[in-house]
Parts: sequence; C-alpha cells; structure tokens
Amino acid sequence: MEVFIEPIGRLINEFSKLPGVGKKTAQRYAYKIINMSEQEARGFAEAILSAKQRVRFCKVCGNFSEEEVCEICKRRDPSVICVVKEPKDVIALEKLHEFKGVYHVLHGVLDPMNGVSANDIRIHELLGRVQEGSVKEVIMATNPDVEGEATAMYIAKLLKPLDVKVTRLSRGIPIGSELEYTDEVTLARALIERKEI
Repeated sequence: MEVFIEPIGRLINEFSKLPGVGKKTAQRYAYKIINMSEQEARGFAEAILSAKQRVRFCKVCGNFSEEEVCEICKRRDPSVICVVKEPKDVIALEKLHEFKGVYHVLHGVLDPMNGVSANDIRIHELLGRVQEGSVKEVIMATNPDVEGEATAMYIAKLLKPLDVKVTRLSRGIPIGSELEYTDEVTLARALIERKEI
C-alpha cells in the first residue's frame, strides 16, 4: 500500500527533484501547498510558469534576462569582463556594487571526470567577445576549487595570445568554497585585489 495518495506523492516527488531538497523537506513543501488557498496555490504555479516562459539567457553574456540582451550588457563598460561559472555568481558579485564591467557566464566548468569539456561550456563565446577588440581585461571569477582553477588556467592560456590582461580573484576566498556562500567583505576584497595570471 502507498503511504501517500497519488497527488501528494507526485508533489513530493517533484519537490524532491530540487537541489538540496530531501524527502522530508519535499513532504513539508507538499503539505504547505495542500494547505494553501486555491488562489495562493494558483499564484505559486503561475509564478513558476511565468519565470519559465519569460526568463532566457542573454545572447551576449549568458546571464538570466527577460530581453535578448540583459541590462548589464546594455549599460556597463564592455572593456572589462568578469567570467563566472553560473548566473547565481553574477548575483553574488552584483550585491557588492563594486564591479562596473560586464560578465560572461560559462554555465559550468571543465570537469573531465564528469565528461565536461571546453566544448560543453561557453568558452568559444568568450573568445569571440575578446577577439572583437574592445576588451582590456578578463577577470577569472570561477570558484577556487580544482575544476574552477583548471578552467581559469585553461582560459587564461587561450587569452594570452590575444593581448588582453587576464586576472584572477584574490585568494581571500577559501579553497573549495563557492562564491554564492562567500561573505560580501571577503568577496569585495577578492575582487579589488585580483591578480594577473
């Protein structure tokens, strides 16, 4: 016999697909939805569908956007590009209000153990942006873990012949941590004290 009736079991199953959500948390989320008014549940469902329909990737940088080109790419200095792994890293850096350039989101890092190569992430698009000629500096802001370091070094090697300054965030960020969870003071110091690689 099933423990949950089908609609609740399905809801729990869907919530448990989210990162960091185990079965118990998924159950709590499912019960919360069941206890919502129909209007609240409809609003929740519509917010999910609206985000799915309206959010896309900026064709220039790869960050989340509602437009073909995001506001950051439209308004900021394109001569300095900060390279990050994921859109959530852009948000972490933007909270600092220190960086005035643009971003390039790789949507991953090199990870040969899991079959992720240079062709699987947005390295070629970055090279294309730099080859246009207006870029003076590329800041490598990938996570300070093995894959992030390998990706930064690989990209730096590709960029060196293009006569562009390549820097790396300062080592104020602990090895093995993620930008998303780094406190703002440490992240700001790492951005300001970046080093050429």
